[in-house]
Amino acid sequence: MAEDIARGPLATKVNHLFTAVRQAGGDEYTFDEVAEAIRAQGGPTISATYLWQLRKGLRDNPTKRHLEAIAGFFGVPPAYFFDDEAADRINAELALLSALRDAPVRNIALRARGLSAKSLEAISDMVDRVRELEGLPDPLADTDR
Repeated sequence: MAEDIARGPLATKVNHLFTAVRQAGGDEYTFDEVAEAIRAQGGPTISATYLWQLRKGLRDNPTKRHLEAIAGFFGVPPAYFFDDEAADRINAELALLSALRDAPVRNIALRARGLSAKSLEAISDMVDRVRELEGLPDPLADTDR
């Protein structure tokens, strides 16, 4: 999955940033919010409509400055758009951040902090077994463990 996003067209990467990087309350940023924040940070002029067109694949040749500004807003390096290996790493980090937004997942992670490697391995095995029992796919199947 992460590789599909990393190697996909520009629209897939822009869309992934909008869906993965959220406001503090969990809502997606609007095109207007992103465009205004880029302008407020001294970035290039960019409209909400242009962002929408990039996200939908109607435009696919933005300037380097536009990509740098979009990357900066979403807190990823510009390499996300230019380097497939960097995009793979960044997508893995975004997936982790997304999982940690889920309060019960975050609670388990915080409670596991400080446990020995052996204990963490046992917990990991238990989670894998419960996922299997519930018929859920391995979320790490496409990444290195």
